Amino acid sequence: MNESTRLSAQDWARAALKAIANGGLAAVAVEPLARTLGVTKGSFYAHYRNRDELIAAALAEWVQSHGDEGLAELAAVPDPARRLRDLISTVVHAVQPLAPSVHLSLLGDRNDPRVRDAVSQVNQARLDLLTRTYSELGLPPERAASRARVAYAAILGLLHLAQTDPDAPNADVLTAEATAIFVPS
Repeated sequence: MNESTRLSAQDWARAALKAIANGGLAAVAVEPLARTLGVTKGSFYAHYRNRDELIAAALAEWVQSHGDEGLAELAAVPDPARRLRDLISTVVHAVQPLAPSVHLSLLGDRNDPRVRDAVSQVNQARLDLLTRTYSELGLPPERAASRARVAYAAILGLLHLAQTDPDAPNADVLTAEATAIFVPS
C-alpha cells in the first residue's frame, strides 16, 4: 500500500464499528480487521497502541455520527412535524432486513462502562431531539418526554425486527405506518 492509500485512524475505527455491529466488542480484533482492510497489523499500530484505544475511537465515532452531531441536520429542520416525518423516514429507510446494528450489538456489552457511556450519549441525544420536537408540536413537557420514549422504543424495535425478520414490510409501508402513529395530525 503506498502513502496515498494509507488507512487513517478513522478508517480503522469505522472497520471496528462494522465488526461491533456483527459481533459486539469481542469481534474487534486487530488481525481480522487488518485482513478485511487489506493491510498489515503495522498499519494499525501506526494509529493505535492497542485494541482498547481502537474500541474507544470506534465508540467515539459512533457517538459522533449517531448522537448530537449526527442529528444536527434533522434538528435544524424548522417545522417540527416535518422534522419528525424526516426522522422516521430516515430511520426506516436506514433499516435493512437482516442488517447488523451497532446499537443493538452494543447492548450485549452493556456492562462495559465505555459502552454504557456511548449508548447513554446516543440515547440521550435522540430522546432530547424527539422530546424537543414533541414539545414544539404542542405537547406539555411530561407528555412530550413520554411520547419521545415510546417513539424511540419503536425505532429500536424496528432495528431489532430488521435483524431478525426477513419478511418485514418494505420501508415505504413502515414509514407510512410509523408516521401515522407518531406524527400528530
